[in-house]
Amino acid sequence: MRPPAVAGQFYPGSSAELERQLDEFMPPAEEMPIVGGVVPHAGYVYSGRIAAMVHSRLPKRETYVILGPNHHGLGSPVALSRDSWRTALGVVTPDLELADLLTGSIIDHDEAAHQHEHSIEVQIPFLQRRFEDFKILAISMGMQDEETAVEVGEEIARAALKLKRECTVIASSDFTHYEPREVARKVDSQIIEAILNMDIPQIYSRVYRYNASSCGIGPIAATIAASRLLGASSGKLLCYGTSGDVSGDYSQVVGYGAIVFT
Repeated sequence: MRPPAVAGQFYPGSSAELERQLDEFMPPAEEMPIVGGVVPHAGYVYSGRIAAMVHSRLPKRETYVILGPNHHGLGSPVALSRDSWRTALGVVTPDLELADLLTGSIIDHDEAAHQHEHSIEVQIPFLQRRFEDFKILAISMGMQDEETAVEVGEEIARAALKLKRECTVIASSDFTHYEPREVARKVDSQIIEAILNMDIPQIYSRVYRYNASSCGIGPIAATIAASRLLGASSGKLLCYGTSGDVSGDYSQVVGYGAIVFT
């Protein structure tokens, strides 16, 4: 069992307060045929409303594959979790059949990579508030180069197709970190344009060109690679904002985007 690592920090630790905040953030459910998505993972007060734009539109699936960056550097470079994950809203179980099919690929089984990581954990309460009887496959990416990301995404899609598993792949990522709002919006618009075109080489080209500080480019690229094989053909930006929209401090913001692939 993987216990919460950031409850009471990134989001409320009590079930009542967590449910209240999620209900405040979540617009009425308006399902879309989402194969993949990009959601932010900052504290709920900063990015929860933007994350909810994707979560409120997700279709009911057997499994949600959640890919997040490894901020702590612990564990294997690309690591899946076979543990159940507990939050204040209950326990979510892993899709072990999907995990088994990824054994022997570039994706290792390593719980250490997940022990302190928040990027995947913060997505789970949104899913729990919307759905029952679903599973997750949590994959942490410390290695985020283009070749690795594409291989990870394609391995996930091939495994899902082999199992005939209905799943949606979610990339947990923030965009620009700690730049003035004008700089963040300029850089993020360039990265997001390439993401919406589902153009992985162009994403990496622009990341290098603009020295972008998006923390989850690998998970985003892997999600696009998986989404393409699972039938997605286009991306749509639902919402973009920055931490300054909440804090009022526009001198050093973090950028957040809600993106879906259908």
